[in-house]
Amino acid sequence: MNPDALRLFALSESRALGESIGASLGLPLSAHEERDFEDGEHKTRPLENVRGCEVFVIQSLYSEPGKSVNDKLCRLLFFIGALKDASARSVTAVLPYLGYARKDRKTKARDPVTTRYVAQLLEAVGTDRVVTLDVHNLAAFQNAFRCPTDHLEAKNLFVEHFAARVLDLEMVVVSPDIGGVKRAEQFREALSLRLNRPTGSAFMEKQRSAGIVSGEALVGDVKGKAAIIIDDMISTGGTISRTALACRKQGAQSVHAAAAHGIFVGKADQVVADPALDSLVVTNTLPPFRLDSELVRNRLTVLDAAPLFADAIRCIHNGGSIVDLLGEE
Repeated sequence: MNPDALRLFALSESRALGESIGASLGLPLSAHEERDFEDGEHKTRPLENVRGCEVFVIQSLYSEPGKSVNDKLCRLLFFIGALKDASARSVTAVLPYLGYARKDRKTKARDPVTTRYVAQLLEAVGTDRVVTLDVHNLAAFQNAFRCPTDHLEAKNLFVEHFAARVLDLEMVVVSPDIGGVKRAEQFREALSLRLNRPTGSAFMEKQRSAGIVSGEALVGDVKGKAAIIIDDMISTGGTISRTALACRKQGAQSVHAAAAHGIFVGKADQVVADPALDSLVVTNTLPPFRLDSELVRNRLTVLDAAPLFADAIRCIHNGGSIVDLLGEE
């Protein structure tokens, strides 16, 4: 890796994760300025020369007190534009959590397709590549962008976590809905390979309309087993909660859940504290700042995704293979 031709920036809300990625790369974060004006406008600019450099910008797109996802997206767009105007050779947007990825198709008349709109905004300011982790709908993400994209997965992080902790029970991997079956199946295959023994599968019936979730049937055998629920994100936690309860009713001996992104809005504290759930695992694509209860924090494990992003940046910079990094064919 040639550090002289590489610049790594992390906008303020993602600085902690950016510093971890930089530490994994052996590369310090480059300096930049973020300034707010009295009327709510802002500017962001690099404070180092980026002419001819390959630049990576880290920004997780989630809302938090004082800054909405819209604020963060706007700051990211302006910063990428400033980098391109400063003659950066290429700019890769590293988006550990990609906001607006859930509305990826029209389900009602005249619905927006915000995944595609965000892609168009990023491309309009000159983004050359996008890297993200476990998007809600991979096909929609890949089809929304015209620039190259790299999709990373937390699957192997979860495999190592559970392989070291749930060894004495037969395991079954549970998808909380039909749409997540492929994600769950990929995790099940990787876990079975890691443990060198078969792992069962199950999925939960789920319908959603106007924000209301229904469906209670659990398909698959979980009785006497350790059930591992796999999803891409936990928002209010309702999907995980109803799946955990269904597993318990069907006789699961223990129930665990894993999701790449812990958003934790609404009454998520209550969901995580639910006795139907033994443990919950997320990554640090965004901090679990909405969880306050000590009981909740004791049940929650946050895995570090920084080395995975660092390896991806290294692969891109050196012309390596992301496929090899993820262990896929």
